[in-house]
Amino acid sequence: QVQLVESGGGLVQAGGSLRLSCAASGRTFSNYVMGWFRQAPGKERDFAAAISQSGASAFYADSVKGRFTISRDGAKNTVYLQMNSLKPEDTAVYYCAAGTVYDLVPPYEYPYWGQGTQVTVSS
Repeated sequence: QVQLVESGGGLVQAGGSLRLSCAASGRTFSNYVMGWFRQAPGKERDFAAAISQSGASAFYADSVKGRFTISRDGAKNTVYLQMNSLKPEDTAVYYCAAGTVYDLVPPYEYPYWGQGTQVTVSS
């Protein structure tokens, strides 16, 4: 019911910043909770951040709290992840996800996923 396309990944030095974007189409964007997940090589896919349908509430993993900010723009049908003070351990493929979910953390709660965008943080 919704298609998601991530962009904005790349290579950055430790301490730098990146802004990821996730453009949604196909179904009413405002119906869904939006989340960002990340998966490092050899690791499981883990929750990073999520935002409510209205954009009024946001939730973050402890590992990114204070450094990452999730937001959404209803007019553009787009969700963003502003990543500041990046660390080498932030290196991962970052995935945008959408769904009518109540438990925000488990990846299996989200039926719709983007293709992922690579973020590499060098030391």
